[in-house]
Amino acid sequence: MFDLSPLMMARRPHIPITPIDAEPQSAERRSFLKIMAASMALAAGGCGGPPREPILPYVQMPEMLVPGRPLYYATAFMHRGYAQGVLVESNMGRPTKVEGNPHHPASLGASGVFAQASVLQLWDPDRSQTVRQGTALSTWDAFKTKLLERRKAWQSDGGAGLRILTGTVSSPTLAAQIAALLRRYPKARWHCHDPLHDDAGYEAARLAFGKPADLLYRFDRAAIVLSLDADPFSDWPGGIRYARDFVRGRRSSAAQFDKRLYTLEASPGLLGAMADNRIALPPHDIERTVWRVAARLGMAGLPQVPPASDARAGKWEEVLADRLTRHRGASLIVAGGSLSPQTRALVHLMNAHLGNFGKTIMPIAPVEASPQNHAESIATLAEDMHAGAVSSLVMLDTNPVYDAPADIGFEQALRKLPFSVHLGLYRDETARVSTWHLPQAHGYEQWSDGRAFDGSASIVQPVIAPLYGGRSAHELLDLLSGEGERSAYALVRGFWQARSGARDLDAFWEAALRKGVIEGSESTVLTLHPARSVPPPAFDGPALRALFAPDASVGGGEYANNAWLQELPRPFSTLTWDNAAVISENTARSLRLQTGDVVRLSLADRADATIDAPVWVWAGHADGAVTLHLGYGRRAAGHVGNGVGFDAYRLKTLRGPHALKLEKTVRQIAFATTQNHQRMEGRDIVRMATLEEFRRNPHFANDEPRERTPEISLYAEWQYKDYKWGMAIDQNACIGCRACTIACQAENNIPVVGREEVRRGREMHWIRVDRYDIGPATHVRSAFQPVPCMHCETAPCEEVCPVGATVHDSEGLNVQVYNRCVGTRFCSNNCPYKVRRFNFLKYAETSLDRPAPAYNPEVTVRRRGVMEKCNYCLQRVTRARIEAEKLGRRVQDGEVVTACQAACPTEAIVFGDLNDPGSKVNRAKASPLDYALLAELNTRPRTTYAAVVLNPDEELG
Repeated sequence: MFDLSPLMMARRPHIPITPIDAEPQSAERRSFLKIMAASMALAAGGCGGPPREPILPYVQMPEMLVPGRPLYYATAFMHRGYAQGVLVESNMGRPTKVEGNPHHPASLGASGVFAQASVLQLWDPDRSQTVRQGTALSTWDAFKTKLLERRKAWQSDGGAGLRILTGTVSSPTLAAQIAALLRRYPKARWHCHDPLHDDAGYEAARLAFGKPADLLYRFDRAAIVLSLDADPFSDWPGGIRYARDFVRGRRSSAAQFDKRLYTLEASPGLLGAMADNRIALPPHDIERTVWRVAARLGMAGLPQVPPASDARAGKWEEVLADRLTRHRGASLIVAGGSLSPQTRALVHLMNAHLGNFGKTIMPIAPVEASPQNHAESIATLAEDMHAGAVSSLVMLDTNPVYDAPADIGFEQALRKLPFSVHLGLYRDETARVSTWHLPQAHGYEQWSDGRAFDGSASIVQPVIAPLYGGRSAHELLDLLSGEGERSAYALVRGFWQARSGARDLDAFWEAALRKGVIEGSESTVLTLHPARSVPPPAFDGPALRALFAPDASVGGGEYANNAWLQELPRPFSTLTWDNAAVISENTARSLRLQTGDVVRLSLADRADATIDAPVWVWAGHADGAVTLHLGYGRRAAGHVGNGVGFDAYRLKTLRGPHALKLEKTVRQIAFATTQNHQRMEGRDIVRMATLEEFRRNPHFANDEPRERTPEISLYAEWQYKDYKWGMAIDQNACIGCRACTIACQAENNIPVVGREEVRRGREMHWIRVDRYDIGPATHVRSAFQPVPCMHCETAPCEEVCPVGATVHDSEGLNVQVYNRCVGTRFCSNNCPYKVRRFNFLKYAETSLDRPAPAYNPEVTVRRRGVMEKCNYCLQRVTRARIEAEKLGRRVQDGEVVTACQAACPTEAIVFGDLNDPGSKVNRAKASPLDYALLAELNTRPRTTYAAVVLNPDEELG
């Protein structure tokens, strides 16, 4: 690998070297000690002894490595225990960018926001960098010595007091290691804890089929989809694949739009935003509706259920039952985590009754190695700890002190243990309470394996040597077992040597690494026998119920110290650097609240825990519910995430539903948002029509009357004889996930500006995703519109720049010449699309921005006083042109893929050469739905949009 010490020192990383509660010192002394500690740690990282696997010395250049040309490594990004296939871009040994692996079933070449931001987490200087015993610095050798004493005790008593705590585990090698450890110490126990784990999903499968199962949904085969407070596009293990499948048949190129989506949800989600018909109901009303629809389908043995409190639900019951009956075998019902296990089990029986299993639903054995109820598991562990039955606890990459159920007293129990070990990327809340903390290797620094949502296995291979001396969970478990001190590479390869049955292990291994997925490893479809009936839930709900949800940017808190994600606008609120208590307009009106008011929240049956939270009033949210996004209020996340937002886990207890008490305070806060108005006010920014209107007039998108439509320009027409680049964005396919925004940030060295600068309107993202509310609040629909630079033919920005810093190049790109820019900002004032970003300060030099090794070397890092904007990833265009010229040909369609285009889960963005008649971008622009934004200004943008076509059920309005 490569010695990165000189590069890292140029960044002056923040290295915490004292306990969080240590006495403060002078600022000068603290800065000096930080720099000295960084020097020592990084020098040690560069001289960590010979690697345990064969590598090639850089004295002789490694094969295929060409200076200035990146290499790509197929590996897997592990998110909440599940694998997503990715390609990690490495520039001279430095990982700088992540792309989706087109061969992997969970990514199909696309990626999500967490995968894109994972490279920043790799380079985070706040990561744990040393072994600690309590608050004191220690070493791996000291830990091994202490562990040896413990192993002797475990061998004598069979591991009676030993407990292993993990998150969701899909790694076949890790599961085999844990199983071997439990055989060695038969009295030890394995517990699982993921605060976002879908416990109700496994319980529903047990009720419906007698055993746990995972369900694979085939959205591409379903003519009718009914979503019941489910959001499979956001944070489900197969979210990218589901989004890609769903938009088939809804694209502008398909021009059919005959599929239909019905959504009943409490809090707006990405799938609900795509709905043709949507209604907002609290969870208990959704449950009532589901049971009454099941009765209308003719299912026997169902109890009498009271109607929903919303009068519109009665009509929905009638229509849904009719439409589902008409589409037997071609329908799909998906239920979300806010519904009870009983209702979700009923949904399984409804799908079976409609003949959907084997057609739109494929059941498989659980991908998770230990399919258990995580909340019950950690509650049992805490109970044993309180009772003194646990003497040794080993925690692998989990943070229960922060995110365990609030009523089990996990932190108090952990403090009682004589021996507790925490392996993690950060010295987080749990690490600070444990007797030992061990630094963990990042996923791009270690060998491992993992399974995707459909069971497909991938080998996780390192792209760089561990920056801070971290080790993997495989290596720690090997130490626990006393088998020796084998490397993770040896452990993973040894497992697959025994499992694969390949005659040529080297060929099998190389193929798995090259492709990023092991052929034929996907799970087989099960044949399940549904139960005749399931017990009903309690159909009454509290007057005000808390709905806990992962945050779209920081998840459950594991990404709280990632500045890219903190500053990424949330899909519906465009909120950054904060979370909020989200309520409906009716609820806000009844409680006399408005956005920004701070309220005090507590559980109705547990008044000892309270949190103060700012309110966000959200059109389309259900009445009688409060959505609380998790992952904030961190105390030991790092210098980026500490103290951001409020900690909703303090109200999340073991059992639900969670009835809330709300008290208004006198305080208010000003949120940092990137869009302060969500209505189009009669303008045709996002053009939309129903399917019937589209069939009557396919050209509706360009038939809108305008005040003026100039046909001529004062400037002579310029002919682009070589290349002419352009982009088309299909708003029918955009789900608003903002993967494009963060992919652009990673690719183009876009800095983070911080909360206060966002509040001043100084965010730097080159592509934003605007959201607009359409329709009345009772059944509001969201429309998303990605807005990069339009690359106008008659660009108004160019005419006002006094120094010619923004000009057209020979291929029609509107480029920004940074060395010419003097910062007048005339161009930004004259841009009607507001897509230009100005460096008011030295944003690239703040502690929030990425360290120097993480920069893309092909993109200039801009200085203060310079304007910047989207340039269609000019560096990628140039690279493709150079390679094509070497071969003596033109750039072929698809050889230039912009960062936003590559990341998009639904392929909503298409880029290419407008001089190529057969290019995908020309085919997209040939659609009758294609239109130019603000065309009446005669800017003639190269970026155009496909108008939205909905297929609403007219009987539901």
